[in-house]
Amino acid sequence: MLDHMPSGRKSAGSRSAGTNNRDLVFDFAKGVLIILVIIGHLLQSVIYRDTDNFWMSPYFKSIYMFHMPLFMAISGYLSSGAILRKSFTRGVSDRAMQLLLPMLVWCALIWISKSAVVSQTGGLAGGMLDFSKEFIGTYWFMWAAFASFLLIKLLTTFNHLSMWIIGASAIAVAFLPLTSSIMPLVRYTYPFFCFGFLFAQSTAWLTSIILRPKTLLMALLSMATFLCFLAWGKETYAYNNLVLVHDGQSAKQVLLMFAGSAAASAVAMQFMFQCWRAGCSARVARFVAVELGQSTLLLYLVQGAVFRLMDLIQFGQLWGLTTRIAVASVLGVAIVVIAMTIRRMVRDLGYVSRVVGAPPRPSLLKPQSVIS
Repeated sequence: MLDHMPSGRKSAGSRSAGTNNRDLVFDFAKGVLIILVIIGHLLQSVIYRDTDNFWMSPYFKSIYMFHMPLFMAISGYLSSGAILRKSFTRGVSDRAMQLLLPMLVWCALIWISKSAVVSQTGGLAGGMLDFSKEFIGTYWFMWAAFASFLLIKLLTTFNHLSMWIIGASAIAVAFLPLTSSIMPLVRYTYPFFCFGFLFAQSTAWLTSIILRPKTLLMALLSMATFLCFLAWGKETYAYNNLVLVHDGQSAKQVLLMFAGSAAASAVAMQFMFQCWRAGCSARVARFVAVELGQSTLLLYLVQGAVFRLMDLIQFGQLWGLTTRIAVASVLGVAIVVIAMTIRRMVRDLGYVSRVVGAPPRPSLLKPQSVIS
């Protein structure tokens, strides 16, 4: 994603040569989050393959409580510049080219690969239906990010100070009774995009809350996160409750989901900020920030294709836990290697790099821009 960083104070050690005003602390956070995305899918697709036990895995819960909500909040924060500075037409068209075009290309690759292995039924109509399912369902987070950008851009087109309207829209969208396709996931993540966008409007918040952590506040948020983790169940996930309130029990699960995700996201973000401040000069931290954090779009596209194509392979039914962990580890490393290889191959090819979702070289980035 090409997002414009709002001007503000940079944390120590956050800048890198050749990246102008790019703040690597956010790249580091995104790098950690995309690793968690891959691990979460490995847990589901390899470690707990063909079972529903992953829903209650403490590792799966720990990741899914915050990784996508926090990803969306960071996206909203980094998108604020593009939302406020660009015209409606320019902003939306740029975001569509940045997100929807690469998604279309990778979904076409997935569909072609599946068609080569599995005979299509239903002729052209059946093939187009299968492709539409891939295009809509494979990369739901990109649709959520695009829809969130579009809606907030629309709300700010006529009044840049409509912060209360944006806050109200977060509540309204979250509780809309729309449950078809990926709508529950869009409704679940949109409030976090709004929070990130609103947070970017006040650098005083950033200084007082993040760069100067409040011990008592973080202690309370950590306690809330722990309590929500204990209460979290299968029906607390947006995939299962569909963010739909129809009785007291469903209301409890939906509110638990939002409260737990918000608290866990705040704690995780603070933890990653402190890790970056303590180890920003370490080689591993720089790799996570510069290589992974600046390639999250490409990594997300690659891992989505890999896990989608894994549905065609029957494996692991008789494997022990050790074998599954070994296979998951190799597959996770392979996803990163494939993405980094693609990045290096196309990063100097201009339009081709944008089509496949790979960032160009840092020297080609405009000041205050971030590719995620």
